[in-house]
Amino acid sequence: MTDPVWVPLLLSLKVAGWATVISAISGTAVGFWLSRWRSPARELVDSILTLPMVLPPTVLGYYLLVLLGRRGLLGEVLAKWGIELVFTWQGAVIAAAVVAFPLVLKGARTAFEQVDPQLEAAARVLGLRESSVFFRVTLPLALRGIMAGVLLAFARALGEFGATLMVAGNLPGRTQTLSIAIYEAVQAGDDGTANLLVLITSVTCVAALLLASWLMPRRRGVAT
Repeated sequence: MTDPVWVPLLLSLKVAGWATVISAISGTAVGFWLSRWRSPARELVDSILTLPMVLPPTVLGYYLLVLLGRRGLLGEVLAKWGIELVFTWQGAVIAAAVVAFPLVLKGARTAFEQVDPQLEAAARVLGLRESSVFFRVTLPLALRGIMAGVLLAFARALGEFGATLMVAGNLPGRTQTLSIAIYEAVQAGDDGTANLLVLITSVTCVAALLLASWLMPRRRGVAT
């Protein structure tokens, strides 16, 4: 494979990988919190946190620019420390993590809610502390559902286009991910490169979806 294929492929894997790590950690933590939080506002908070699943990419990208730009709420603070996220691969990571986060959140919350509370209660009766109950009982039982959400998040991050383009731009070798490279190849009439990039993206995403589908039914079976 040539540079027009390798460079965006490796960059996309790096961006999607970091975005998946961020969304996996944050989505699992928030999913656990929501699964245990008993409040009338729980569904409202859940809806707000899952907005990136339904917002148009341009709207989401605009919000991120408002937040991360030089005059943004967070960007202005970071600029004082010499940190710039807009038009960098790190900015692409943030955009991908934001769109991937709801998939982990939904999977984690569902998985935690399916854990039998009696098993957790039995662990406490045996003398385990809350942290030990979580890591030795709750998390292992919910892990398959969480991993299904993580795989879906990776596939979503790998294919992210709109928000990434607005936040990170289209800088070959720096912020040009697979999806943006496909768009660029189509605009340039380079059907060969576009077809190869589309094939790579499609195969990777299908593999992630198949593995996620294999994990999700098995998790439901354990719960019963």
